[in-house]
Amino acid sequence: MKRTEWERMKKTVEPFANLTLSEKEALRKSLREEFDRVCEKKLKLNMARGKPGKEQLDLVSDILTVLKTPEDCEIDGLDVRNYGNLSGLPAAKQLFAEILDCKPEQCFIGGSASLQLMYDLIAKAYTHGLRHSPRPWSQEPLVKWLCPAPGYDRHFGISKSFGMEMITVPMTPEGPDMDLVEELVKDPTVKGIWCVPKYSNPQGIVYSQAVIQRIAALRPAAPDFTLMWDNAYCVHEVFGEYLPFPDILALCAQAGNPDMVYEFASTSKITFPGAGISCMACSEENQAYLQGLLKFQIISYDKVNQLRHVRYLKDKAHTIQLMARHAQVLAPKFSCVLETLAREIGPLGLASWEKPKGGYFVSVNTLPGLARRTLELCTQAGVTMTAAGATYPYGKDPQDSNIRIAPSYPALEELQKAMEVFCLCLKLAALEKIA
Repeated sequence: MKRTEWERMKKTVEPFANLTLSEKEALRKSLREEFDRVCEKKLKLNMARGKPGKEQLDLVSDILTVLKTPEDCEIDGLDVRNYGNLSGLPAAKQLFAEILDCKPEQCFIGGSASLQLMYDLIAKAYTHGLRHSPRPWSQEPLVKWLCPAPGYDRHFGISKSFGMEMITVPMTPEGPDMDLVEELVKDPTVKGIWCVPKYSNPQGIVYSQAVIQRIAALRPAAPDFTLMWDNAYCVHEVFGEYLPFPDILALCAQAGNPDMVYEFASTSKITFPGAGISCMACSEENQAYLQGLLKFQIISYDKVNQLRHVRYLKDKAHTIQLMARHAQVLAPKFSCVLETLAREIGPLGLASWEKPKGGYFVSVNTLPGLARRTLELCTQAGVTMTAAGATYPYGKDPQDSNIRIAPSYPALEELQKAMEVFCLCLKLAALEKIA
């Protein structure tokens, strides 16, 4: 079916539900023929993960020339090429403290992946226990974990790898369902919760002030309940000006929970994902306890790279300026996704989607029962996307409806092709189900 014919049909019989049986079958057949033609092209398009595209990497590649001489490798009387400074360079801690609005002494600087710091913290909880743990978690008969969903599949992967019982907490437009969270934490076997508080993965939700205050004021039964505050997109605006965000460490301290929270961030989508630096911020008492364990594990993370980032990013204001340049690359890609969805899917009533102001994803909710089949068709047509169910614990989306779109990696022309294929596959999946 040519686009003009499809547009005519949309105007006369919309949405899909109003098509007659014969019209549905004719349209299904036509879309299948179009799908077969796409498959013959043997496309290789990837929207699976939130990876910066080449243009973004090129944008920051001058970071490679920041350090040129031996003298460049010295700061505050320290030679960064040598041993020492377990918790990171003071200048790197100052940089992250400014970005996160916390204190430098609350920051521990790690390698390129904040995920490694998250995993390592949970691992230490299992092997040694956290500072307020009655015993190592490996000695607990049961460990439960709260998982706001849709959410980040790698968070859920950490919980699964340690055998935790994951409990799904529905996301609302303001953040996790706090009535449910406040009830669930009364169970002493509930040891923590995953949170991506600003431009959440995948929905792009910014937690409201009310939700953040309720999280900070939680009264868990478990003395070592752990708030994993993954602030991965703290400076990652796509549309509009930088959005200030509260210091969760200070809020938890004010609420009487200074040791409950561990905040994480990195430069993965600021400079190079494969060669950045990361941060874990927590109370000074928690820092002292964890560093007492870490000193047996590592002398320090890469301080040369820490200094490279300090010299390149300079401070929060300069970092936000750099992120505005990233946004100039990302905004047309996000607009491409949103405009294609609005044009091809909006009039048909097949799905709804978020319109994020920042972060790295667009979250689409199809009618129930369509996500898995849509993505199967995408795979056949040469478009790689995050697997159906990945945004839920155990990979089980109860409605089989959520699909995460990652617009950042493909070039804009390739992204447009991928979105057209995606919309075609969603229409075909819907017609297969209702024809």
